[in-house]
Amino acid sequence: MSSTTEQATQTARDYYNSDDADRFYAQVWGGEDIHVGLYESSDEPIKTASRRTVDYLADQLGSIQRDSVVLDLGSGYGGAARCLVNEFGCRVICINLAEAENARNRELNLAAGLDDRIDVIDGRFESVPLDDGVADLAWSQDAILHSGDRHGVLREVDRLLKPGGRFVFTDPMQADDCPSGVLDPILARIHLPDLGSPGFYQSAAKDLGWTELMYEDKSDQLVNHYRRVLETTEQLQSTLAEHISNDYLDRMKAGLKHWIDGGNRGYLAWGIFLFEKPTNEPVPLA
Repeated sequence: MSSTTEQATQTARDYYNSDDADRFYAQVWGGEDIHVGLYESSDEPIKTASRRTVDYLADQLGSIQRDSVVLDLGSGYGGAARCLVNEFGCRVICINLAEAENARNRELNLAAGLDDRIDVIDGRFESVPLDDGVADLAWSQDAILHSGDRHGVLREVDRLLKPGGRFVFTDPMQADDCPSGVLDPILARIHLPDLGSPGFYQSAAKDLGWTELMYEDKSDQLVNHYRRVLETTEQLQSTLAEHISNDYLDRMKAGLKHWIDGGNRGYLAWGIFLFEKPTNEPVPLA
C-alpha cells in the first residue's frame, strides 16, 4: 500500500475515532447517518434529509430480497444498514475503519434487534477481508473520497460483487473541469492530492467492464447540506461546546465554509451513481 493511501486511511481513522468527531456527528446528524442529505427545503432537519438519501438510493437498486446480501462500504453508524434490513429483511455487511463508529453501530443494531442481520467489520475498503462474490449489491455514501486508492476501492467492489450485482454510491467530488489548486484548503484536511470526479468514476467503471445505469448530478445538494450543517452548528454552538472542544468546532465551521464556497463556485460535484457488474465474464480474444 502506498504511503499516500496509508496516510489518508490513518487520517480518516483518527478523525472519526476522536471523541470530538463522534460527539459532533451524533448530535448534529442525529446519530444514524453521516452523509449528504437530499433537501426539500432550506430549513429541513439534517436527519430527515439524510434519511431521504437512503430511501432514494434503495429505490435505485431494484428488487432487494430477504436473501440478498448488501455490502455497505464506509457504513458509519449503520443507519442505512438498519433502514435496508427493516425495509427488505436483507442481510447487510458493514465495512468501516473507525472503531468508535463501529461500536455505536453494533450497539444500535442490538437495541433494534437487528444484530443477527447486520455484520460490522473493522476494516478498510481497499482491502476487505471477505471472499470473492459475497455480495448481491454494494452501497457507499460519501466515503470513497477518504481513500488514497479509489481505483483499488472499485476493484474490491468488483471482486466482492456477484456477476450481475449492482453498486449504488454517492461521493463528494471535484468537478471534471476543476482548476488546479482551488480545492487545496479542502484537500489539506483529508491529506490527499485530489478528489474523485464524475468522469473519473465513469472511466474507472468502464475499465472494469461495468454498465453505467445512472448518474444523477445533484451538486446543488452538496451546498445545501454543508450550509445546513453550518447553520445547525452555529445554532447549537453553546450546547455543543459543553461536550466538544471549541478548537474542533472552529475548524469544522471553517471547513464547512470551504465546501460551501467550492460548491458555489462550481468546483465541487456530488451525485448518485448506479453501476452493474456484467453477468458473464468477457470471453478472451483468440
